[in-house]
Amino acid sequence: MAKKIIIGVVAVIVLLVLAGFLMPAEVHVERSVVIDAPPAKVFPHLCSFEASQKWSPWAERDPEMTNSYEGTACTVGHSHSWSGNDQVGTGKQTITALEQDKRVETDLDFGEQGLAKAFITVTPEGEGSKVTWGFDTDMGMNPIGRWFGLFMDGMIGGDYESGLARLKGIAEKG
Repeated sequence: MAKKIIIGVVAVIVLLVLAGFLMPAEVHVERSVVIDAPPAKVFPHLCSFEASQKWSPWAERDPEMTNSYEGTACTVGHSHSWSGNDQVGTGKQTITALEQDKRVETDLDFGEQGLAKAFITVTPEGEGSKVTWGFDTDMGMNPIGRWFGLFMDGMIGGDYESGLARLKGIAEKG
């Protein structure tokens, strides 16, 4: 009887691993908000990591987080490194592409947890701006990572919504 249970458990584990390889490797998370302010007033809050700390959902989770900045804000190469509690971890984000008042693209390095890309776009919406914040990563050939990828939207989507809501409040105040 014990032998059958062990064989059953092993079979389930093998099936889960094999199924993991069938899961998508690419993960995409995206949220948007409409802000009652023109792109030129919103964009400075997006292209400066120092400014983004005022609306970052992770800054709120760890007020004791250490931050360091390199390069000139709102230029390619500007970066932000952080180290915080278990809710924010450690990492580095670097601006890799920038289109004034329209788009910021960044590379994220979470150390052992991997690499990702993020972007924020600003498009005119009536007299305001639609801001879209997105995240993309590749889970590679790791079947456990691919299972994990299924939960990424639920894990960070709420943070993106919270951050965008804070951004909206800040940008609309001027």
